[in-house]
Amino acid sequence: MTTTAPLSLLDLASYLPERRVPAEYFAEYAENDDLAGSVMFRAPAFRHHAADGETSADMICSSARILLQRHGDDFLDDVDVVLTHSQLPEVPIRGCGGEVAHRLGLRPTKVLDVHNGGCAAFIHLIDLARGLLAAGGGRTALIALAQNSASQIFTQEQVRGKPQAAIPGDGAAVAVVTLADEGGSPILGSACHSYGEYSGDMTGVSYPPRKYWEAGSGQIHIGFTEAKIAKVLARGNRMVPEVAMEVADAVGIAPPDLDWFITNQPNRIFLRNWREALELPESRHPDTFDECGNLFAVGIPVTLDTAITDGRIGTGDVVMTAAFAHAGDFAGAAALRWAGRP
Repeated sequence: MTTTAPLSLLDLASYLPERRVPAEYFAEYAENDDLAGSVMFRAPAFRHHAADGETSADMICSSARILLQRHGDDFLDDVDVVLTHSQLPEVPIRGCGGEVAHRLGLRPTKVLDVHNGGCAAFIHLIDLARGLLAAGGGRTALIALAQNSASQIFTQEQVRGKPQAAIPGDGAAVAVVTLADEGGSPILGSACHSYGEYSGDMTGVSYPPRKYWEAGSGQIHIGFTEAKIAKVLARGNRMVPEVAMEVADAVGIAPPDLDWFITNQPNRIFLRNWREALELPESRHPDTFDECGNLFAVGIPVTLDTAITDGRIGTGDVVMTAAFAHAGDFAGAAALRWAGRP
């Protein structure tokens, strides 16, 4: 737990692909699946899908260009560290961090592609940025996240009829954090916890079975069963409120007194249970689920950016962000006091 690290969020921006896909697209292909009635898979009205050939780097750079348009072409010139997370890296082994830095004209001393953290990766990267910068890695970090699996995994012919296919959406977001003593929105506190005992419960499967790198006719998708869904629901219902309450207690704010609560958004059931656990009304727990679906790691920054841009989050407001990842192998929360855009 860190409550006093001198880290601030300067600003963030998000990007949604142009292609807006209604739930009817998936209803057309829906199969008679045993999991069709699960609360995990009640479809949002819309989600966005990346265009054919649109990569993680493309979407991240589109987000970054919004920041540059807002603040000027030199806004990212002082970036020392680039941290990226892509839900589906296009190239085996490496991520997109080096390409992103090159395309944005950056000369960072460190570029890290972070493949874990899942739906909580935004918080995870904030925590990593704090550690790297505090250890002498520079003063400013660019955090960049892309969710690009909706259009590539969940529209496959063998996958699009499954209940899970209608939930994810694509998008990207970037944020700039700094150790500067003045300016920006201070990160009041954060906490991250790893639960490795649950890491094996999120699996990719295909029929016929194969390893993901092997050629074969079976298309990869997430291996859900009723037993796994029950475990994920129980863990998620517990983990997100627990870590949010941990940070709220550390920064001296009772959960019901938080101005805003922004979480990842796997489904409406989780959203309802999480805000009820913190005794918060729906009006203070914004989400973008019905427009964007489950954006995985991008869900928190997209919703945060949306609520700032439309004027709901005002200067001085305290925002608690919290999420859990995969089948419950990671959870994190971070609180910030919004100071307005520079």
